[in-house]
Amino acid sequence: MAALPGRLIQRRARIADAVRQCFLLLTSSFVLSGCAGMIDMGRDLASSLADIDISGFTELFVGKAPQMSPEQIAQLEVIPPARTLWKAGVEEGQAAVFLPAFENGTLYVASTNGLLVRFNATTGKASGVIDTKHKLSGGVGTGEGLLLVGTFKGEVLAFDEKSGNRLWKAQVSTEVLSPPHAANGMVVIRTGDGRIFSLEASSGKRKWIYQGATPSLTVRSFAGVLISHDTVYAGFPGGKLVAINSSTGSVNWEAAVARPKGASELERIADVTSLPVTDEKQVCAVAYQGRVACFEITTGNQIWAQDVSSNAGLAMDNHYLYVSENRGALVAYDKTDGTRIWTQSLLDGIRLSQPLVREARIVVGDSLGYVNLIRNDNGAIVARSLTDEGAIVTRPVPLPDGFAVQTLKGGIYAFGTESMAAPPLLPGQSSSILRSPQSQFLCAMLPFCTP
Repeated sequence: MAALPGRLIQRRARIADAVRQCFLLLTSSFVLSGCAGMIDMGRDLASSLADIDISGFTELFVGKAPQMSPEQIAQLEVIPPARTLWKAGVEEGQAAVFLPAFENGTLYVASTNGLLVRFNATTGKASGVIDTKHKLSGGVGTGEGLLLVGTFKGEVLAFDEKSGNRLWKAQVSTEVLSPPHAANGMVVIRTGDGRIFSLEASSGKRKWIYQGATPSLTVRSFAGVLISHDTVYAGFPGGKLVAINSSTGSVNWEAAVARPKGASELERIADVTSLPVTDEKQVCAVAYQGRVACFEITTGNQIWAQDVSSNAGLAMDNHYLYVSENRGALVAYDKTDGTRIWTQSLLDGIRLSQPLVREARIVVGDSLGYVNLIRNDNGAIVARSLTDEGAIVTRPVPLPDGFAVQTLKGGIYAFGTESMAAPPLLPGQSSSILRSPQSQFLCAMLPFCTP
């Protein structure tokens, strides 16, 4: 092979190093969009350098492009849209995934550039912006009258929900990838290194830390923790589910959702990368390359389990447990014994978000930027609406009259749960963000945002 020019050698070295870092992180495929730019650089360079092959990395990180049959596409195209309530926008996500939060009639949305934007949940009208002056990596968390976000530097920022004033800042071990959770006078944060911190909600003072064993190769999780009554539930690498006493930080019990198996480290990944769900009797979780399982909340004894793979997550109502499988199917199980009730496989090949139960509908976003409304009794898709084509990787957020999603492109969309053609925006509704200097700049970059 002919000698390569020095600049190509240097560029190849930079790309190889970037891809290697991404590989060591092994972020789950739906959030590896932060590495997609590096992978695209590698793909472009590989087209002229025959000795570089990163196709395996591309498939591992961003997943295969949807491979749908003509029949499948035709069936999806005739599904009517959901009713659009309003739309808005913030800055496009950069190596971070954000979940909006609804509290007291307001939807709070965060972006990497440090803005925390308030929207009226009914009209979509922006009513204020908090400039945190930090690069944000996780949020938005609410509770105890607080708005909570985390940074890439391991800072937890707490703001007063009503005034927007910053109340305190606390330091944890490393980047905060998921929304902090406030309840029972405390704020619970999960960090990128797998630790769980409990802080006093009033001051940010540290109360306790939990740290479990972490395998050498794991899927990066944006899930955070679930707080129910006096217990903190969290899933971990290796398929472990832990119930922690929220007051003391002591472990009530540990249970195995799944057990690693396989010859290679990749095959042995069986991480719980999504939030558990619970009712008054049981808590359930699902593992990537593992199982979905339910356990007694008091003892941790297993009630039932079924083999499945999901890094997106699950939802629960009074009768069923709904799981977004990795291959794109949504499956409903009887939550008492694990009997499979129905499977919606029309979305095979499209990566799904964690589902949301909304009235008689199950709502899931997908990697193509669609929201899908599915009947909870038989799994039929009754509505499907496109946003800005940015992937929807976090759970839809319930609103009084529907639900909202945030895309990786920064689009904020609110929908009703009915199936109908989308009407024009009504008076008082908004399709743009607050006109601060920062948001003016962001609006210029968003196709649906008009100054």
